[in-house]
Amino acid sequence: MGTIFSEITTVIWEYLLIYLLLGAGVYFTVRSRFVQLRYFFHAWKLMLGSRKTSSNEISSFQALCTSLAAHVGTGNLAGVAIAIFIGGPGAVFWMWVVALLGMASSFVENTLAQLYKTNNKDGTFRGGPAYYIEKALGLRWLGILFSVLLLTTFGFVFNAVHANSVSQAVSGHMAVSPIIVGLVIASVTAFIIFRGIHSIVRFAELVVPVMALAYLLIAFGVVAFRFDEMPAVITLIFESAFGLHSAAGGAIGYSVAQAMMQGIKRGLFSNEAGMGSGPNAAATATPKPNHPATQGIVSMVSVFIDTIVICTATAAIVLLSGQLEAGSTLNGIQLTQAALGGIVGGWGQWFISIAVIFFGFTSVIANYYYGESNLLFIRNSPRLLLAYRTAVVFLVFLGSIASLEMVWMVADLAMGLIALINLVIIVLLSGPVMQVLRDYDLQSRSGISPEFNRSRFPFLDRTIDKDVWVNKSESGDSLDGIGNGDFQESKSC
Repeated sequence: MGTIFSEITTVIWEYLLIYLLLGAGVYFTVRSRFVQLRYFFHAWKLMLGSRKTSSNEISSFQALCTSLAAHVGTGNLAGVAIAIFIGGPGAVFWMWVVALLGMASSFVENTLAQLYKTNNKDGTFRGGPAYYIEKALGLRWLGILFSVLLLTTFGFVFNAVHANSVSQAVSGHMAVSPIIVGLVIASVTAFIIFRGIHSIVRFAELVVPVMALAYLLIAFGVVAFRFDEMPAVITLIFESAFGLHSAAGGAIGYSVAQAMMQGIKRGLFSNEAGMGSGPNAAATATPKPNHPATQGIVSMVSVFIDTIVICTATAAIVLLSGQLEAGSTLNGIQLTQAALGGIVGGWGQWFISIAVIFFGFTSVIANYYYGESNLLFIRNSPRLLLAYRTAVVFLVFLGSIASLEMVWMVADLAMGLIALINLVIIVLLSGPVMQVLRDYDLQSRSGISPEFNRSRFPFLDRTIDKDVWVNKSESGDSLDGIGNGDFQESKSC
């Protein structure tokens, strides 16, 4: 059974998904006229200016932190080291490439999540791929399939795995029983998730910036301490990416193909752009300006921070440490720990362990919410929600004390199917997204704070819920000289 799962997963990830994700990224980049470059600085301005909100609303910044909490995890520390070990320093270059393309994919899927979100009637919203699959295309059965896969993968499996990473980090360095660690993690998880979405986003808003900044400060300190070596490191990355350097990476040699594959996989696995997880957080926001493209633009910051900033910080630590020598057997988190420890001393390994604890735990909290949003899509039942929360707490405890190799295999397969479904859907629905982007462009260029008027988009007006994106003015004259005819009906690419 394990062999079958492994073979299917290999086909999906290495022969289908990587090329589809890259192809979609190129397609969205060209069609949006390089939205990730045009609005790069604007995205930061929107994100930094969105922290203030009403007591009930969730801001764009809070939604961004929730998304970052889910996919900024142990993979940023261990996965990058694995990519360099197998693919060589050139993997870092291809990681950058896929992140830049992924920013466009992230814009599309998160704008769709905003358009097709559901009003919770308490000032908050929920949504994600399952919601736009049903509302835009009328395929509720596919939305339910997507929800079941995502709930199982993120809500149950990934949470158990992240809890296992936290437990190993604590018990390995502090000689604490995994059972005790599991009870503590499960208790804190229960305290947060049983208090609802506001508790989750406040936790993410507080912890994610602090843990990311702490890690980056250490990385920048390492770069500053070894600044004279950085030109050689950057040269090594580019030469290795194009096969101009013949050194060995870790215990094995590497080629251009290995560098490309490892860099692309690391980038995709890290930022999850286009894979359908981030939109579950993006849908919760009440963006300002009041336009769905606002959250799509802000979401690009998440991809940049995750891959271009945090993953690159890990790569710099590893490459500056000198740990990548022929014959070395260090890999994954052990390589990152040894690299930082070799530069700053023994406390560096402790710091990495602490970072694993925080990264892993915030991922548990955010992944729980992804599952909750999709459970409510299937059926809005207080009893089911209680059962789901209880199951998550139990699996967090179980994951802290158990080996989960087979569960990881199932999760990889389920996540591959999730990404395949979402990619096809966002390509099909990219037409309306590009119209919404054009509307945002026109208003911005006219000096107007963008305001979404659903009546200007006939297809969207019919398919999005009536109690979201309620027009403040039905006149449709927020832009002089632009009528409804400027936005032709479109539901496909």
